[in-house]
Amino acid sequence: MNNDLSWMLDRALEVPEARHALLVSADGLLMARSREVGRDDADTVAAAMSGMQSLSRTLSGFSGGDDMKWRQTLVEFDGGWVFLISAGAGAYLAVSASLNVDMADITFRMQQLVGQLGKAMTSPPRQSSGIPS
Repeated sequence: MNNDLSWMLDRALEVPEARHALLVSADGLLMARSREVGRDDADTVAAAMSGMQSLSRTLSGFSGGDDMKWRQTLVEFDGGWVFLISAGAGAYLAVSASLNVDMADITFRMQQLVGQLGKAMTSPPRQSSGIPS
């Protein structure tokens, strides 16, 4: 996990009613978390977010064509929302918020954060070390 990025995730939480933020690798590993998220919870959510993104991308044909690119996943619960967007090659930004959050504001803030972090929020695919197991 990159603690250097954690403080930046707190910027996404400046939107009223935003709760938590995670930076997740495509393979489900936690890269960074906002202050208020415990490590164990963050690890569990990171794995789930990776799966959610994968499932969302699989639905491109259902939404109009196999060549459509995934942009965002939004899930609504009784007490809030979870937003998931791409944060570069192999990385995703997840933010949770209450039902009262300004959805345009939170998605704009998330996009801003991704733009500010650029390469720091990119997790390249794992490479083999060439050493047999």
